[in-house]
Parts: sequence; structure tokens; C-alpha cells
Amino acid sequence: MSAVSAPSSTIPGLPALVFTALAGTMAMMAFVAVVGPVVRVLGLAEWHAGLAVTAAGLLWMLAARRWGVLSDRIGRRRVLLIALAAYAAVYLAMAVFVDVALRNPPVVLVSVLALVGTRALVGLFYAAVPPTAAALIADGARPGHRAAVMARLGAANALGMAVGPAAAGWIAFHDLSLALYVAAGLPLLSLLVVWWRLPLDGPLAGGTPRPARQALTWRDARLRLPVAAVFAAMVSVTIAQVVVGFFAIDRLGLSPADGARVAGLSLTAVGVGLMASQMLVMRLKSVPPARWIALGATISATGFGSLALIDVQWQLLLAYAVASFGMGFVFPSFQALAADSVDAHEQGAAQGTVASVQGFGMVIGPLLGTLLYRVSPGAPYLMVAAVLAVLALAAVRHRAGVVR
Repeated sequence: MSAVSAPSSTIPGLPALVFTALAGTMAMMAFVAVVGPVVRVLGLAEWHAGLAVTAAGLLWMLAARRWGVLSDRIGRRRVLLIALAAYAAVYLAMAVFVDVALRNPPVVLVSVLALVGTRALVGLFYAAVPPTAAALIADGARPGHRAAVMARLGAANALGMAVGPAAAGWIAFHDLSLALYVAAGLPLLSLLVVWWRLPLDGPLAGGTPRPARQALTWRDARLRLPVAAVFAAMVSVTIAQVVVGFFAIDRLGLSPADGARVAGLSLTAVGVGLMASQMLVMRLKSVPPARWIALGATISATGFGSLALIDVQWQLLLAYAVASFGMGFVFPSFQALAADSVDAHEQGAAQGTVASVQGFGMVIGPLLGTLLYRVSPGAPYLMVAAVLAVLALAAVRHRAGVVR
């Protein structure tokens, strides 16, 4: 595939990539929806659930760039098939363990090792999907027009974030282990779709190896703004996710049950806001990625900053919707900007580098958010607003290099 002039509608295998993003995110979020009840039934502590999520983020961070580089060397399709097969196998193993353990709980250490280990491996293998899919789009979309196509993946991820927990929660209400079995089937279905609909690429397509890869890290000057954007975005999003339940209880004076309900409504508002803004990015194809980042960071900073002042439920929901609307401009744009900033043979490495920083933000955000929350319920949101304001200024001052 080449980055010459293929419009987004003719990028080979794009529907398969969009489906894979949707199904993969649904499976990842399904675990979040059921891990609480599973932990309670198995007699584990809350921090054990947090450890499982953190372990997945750590392996994601360490593996994403390596997956991206590997896709530069052996082809995008082959990497996706390998990763999705392993992802489905590990998820199925986790579902089988939970099914058996719920009927006959093992000792605590065994349960912790099994949950943390399988969830960590899920993060390891799913870490291949976002950078490889983004690199494949970068291969086929025109420079300067990639954000519109990346937004399709972003919209699929947003839909998966909204639908995954809701569907898993509904199934888990009837059968906890069944929810995980269904979730394990999603990467397997993605594997079949990719095998069926994604054409051969790289060395498999024409017998000519890809150019030798160049050293490219997150310190590369060309990736400074994309790296800063993905880190700021993920820290902001994960902080907002981890503190919203506490904030609803403490600031709005709600019971724990009502706080959980309002937290769920807030995250639903996030999904709606993300999808709405990414639909705009898809339609307005000529806007440069750095401009989207500046606009999105400004809007999101306004939404998050206002949370320090709210005292009623509708204001909380509105602020989260506004903040996520801005984030919907940022997410596809840092991927597009990274793609526009490097050469064709570096696309996988660039997207993997960005994805690894995304994993780092997933690890740092929850810890930082909970520490700041101890200072004041509004402190995490004010810090996020300040970080995003700095990002907006950096994006305004950014001067794009040669577009490739």
C-alpha cells in the first residue's frame, strides 16, 4: 500500500479495521464492567482489580512500539492476525478460569495471579491493534487528510467504550462468566474478519521487503506534539474516569449507589461527545491535525475546568459531554499528525511510539488523579484543565514540517 492518493473510502480493508477497533474496545471495557463483582465473589480486595488494570497498561506501554515496528517489517495484516489470535486465546483462558473459580473459589494468591496475569497479557496483545491499524490507514490515506479517516477508528472506539460496559453489565446480571465468554468471542470474530477482508501487504504482497527501519523513539523531534498530545489526552481521560464516582458522591452529596449511577451516566455522556466530534472530523477533511488538537484541547480544558465549580447533577453531565467533545478532536489528530510527520517506512514505529505513550498515560493518570483528589475534589480537574491549556498553546505554535 502507498500513501499516494487513495481516498478514505477506498483504503483496502478499512471496514475490517473499524470493526476490529469496535470489537476490541468492547472486549477491553467488558472486563472493567465485571471485574468488581468477580473480585467480590472471589474474596479479593479492590486494589487487586486496580493491579490487573495497571498491569495491562504497563504491558501495553512496553509492547505497542515493538508491535508497530514489527508491522513495518513483516506487514500490517500478519501482525494483526498474530495479535488477535493471542488476544482471543488469552481472553478465553481468563473466562474459563473465572467460570471455574466462581463455582469453586481457589486461594486468593491463585486468583490474583490468574486475573492479573491474563489481563496483563490481554494488554500485551491488544497493544498491537491500535498502532497497526493506524499505520495501515497512514499507508493508504493522503497526507493532510488522515485525521478524517483516523476518526473512523476513534468513533468505533468511542462506541465500544459506551456499548461494551453496558452489554457486559446486562449479561453479567444473569451470568458473570458468560459475559467474559461473550467478550472473548469478540477478538476471535475480529480475527476472522481481518483474515477475510484485509488484503495482503508488505513482503507478502509483492515479495519485496519493506525498507530497513530507522531508529525512532518518543524523543524524535518530529513526534514532539503528537507525543505531548497523546500523553495529555490519556492522563486527562483516565483521571476523569477514576475520580468521577468519588466526585459525584462527595460534591453532589449522593449515596454510593446513586453515585455509581451518575458516574455511569457521565461516561455515557463521554461516549456521545466523542462520537459527535469525531463525526465532524470525518466531514471536515481539510482541517490540519494541529489545528484540531488546539481546538479540541481548548474545548476540553473548558469542560474539565468547569467541573471544579459545579454542584448539581446536570452540570456534571454537561461538563463531561463538553470535555469529551473536545477530546474527540484530539484523539484522531495526534495519530494523523504522527503519520504526516514521518516517512512511509516509519509509520508503524511512529504509531507504536504514540500508542506506547498512550499506555504510559493509562498508568500514570489513575494514580495522579487519586492523589490529587485527596487534596480537593476539584484539584484533579483543575490540573487537567491546565495541562490541556498548555497543549492547546503548543499546538497553536506548532509549525508542521514536510508532509509525507
